[in-house]
Amino acid sequence: MDTTILAPAAVLVAWSLIMLVWLAVARFGTLAKLGSKEPPAPGLRGQDIDPMLGTAAWKSHNYTHLMEQPTIFYAAVFILHIAGAASPLMVKFAWAYVALRIIHSVYQAVVNKVMVRFSIFMLSSVCLIVLSVNALMATL
Repeated sequence: MDTTILAPAAVLVAWSLIMLVWLAVARFGTLAKLGSKEPPAPGLRGQDIDPMLGTAAWKSHNYTHLMEQPTIFYAAVFILHIAGAASPLMVKFAWAYVALRIIHSVYQAVVNKVMVRFSIFMLSSVCLIVLSVNALMATL
């Protein structure tokens, strides 16, 4: 069984974990620099301490984004694989989606200019729409 279309999904899973480590290092590093002797109050969420973190919060925001829209990507890829509809063109769209998500992550984590980030997001969304429509057609 050809599993080629699963590789982009596996790469995006790995990338999500890399972003998790990056956000942890950035968040804890920033908190350490602030010299806080007391830990944040019990029950606080990451978003509650965002104002203290400055640009370190960008990594956290991106990690959250990687837990949102890519869930549709994983479903579409698995549907295409299970339905035997993972054509070479669909594999290219899957890789394009992953590449654009990684570019989006790095850009958001480092530069974070909203209009550029939005453009990258929209390009990745076009790839996701193509994958999703093909997954739907493969199951009807």
